[in-house]
Parts: sequence; C-alpha cells; structure tokens
Amino acid sequence: MEFGLPDAIIQWMRSFLSDRRQRIKIGDVVCDWLAMNAVMPQGSYLGPLTFITLVDSLQASCMTHKYDDDTTLSEIVAKSATSHMQIYCNEVIQHSEQARMNINGRKTRDADRLHFQRLATTCFVV
Repeated sequence: MEFGLPDAIIQWMRSFLSDRRQRIKIGDVVCDWLAMNAVMPQGSYLGPLTFITLVDSLQASCMTHKYDDDTTLSEIVAKSATSHMQIYCNEVIQHSEQARMNINGRKTRDADRLHFQRLATTCFVV
C-alpha cells in the first residue's frame, strides 16, 4: 500500500513492529517471552496515527462514512434498480486484506442486514 511516506519512515516503522516480544509479570512470577507478529504496542503514540492512516485510506465506490473505528457504506437504490453493495463490500474486503486488517463480522451489519464473510473473499446480502 502507498501512504506517501518516505521509505526511511516505512522501514523505521517496520523495524519498530518486527521481532517484538512480550511477557507478563504478576508479583514475583514472570512468564516466558512470547513472540508478537507485527503488533502495535498498546499505549504507543504510533498506534492511533497508524490506525488513522490505514482507515483513512479505505475507499469504496459508494458513500463512505467513517467515525472512530467504524466505517459505514451506503447507497441510494431506486425501487426498480439493483443494489451494487456487493461490489462495494468486495472493495472493502480487498482493501482490508491488502492492509492486513481484519473485519469483525460480528460487528458488521446495517439496516439491510448486510454481513461480511471471509468465504471466497466475498460478502453477501441476507
């Protein structure tokens, strides 16, 4: 994905997120180190900035409304016309896969009961 950032910044962020480890300490007990795969450390100043960058780049060929971590796709369909929401859903799924972001299917819904499913990278209207 292209973000318009210099390669040095992208490499720095990749280095920051790669080969991370964590462990938990409760009282005097410390667990073993656990490898983390490209996970943004909680509380990092880069977390919100990275999230905003990824969500802001999300585009679909329909009206898109973004608020915090929610994105709503909408269209106006005449009574005799066919909805193109399936195409828009496919665009969002493709973008999310390219950005390595997961769509939470349990939270994905709208008035028409639209659900995203990761089966063959499609979503469908129920």
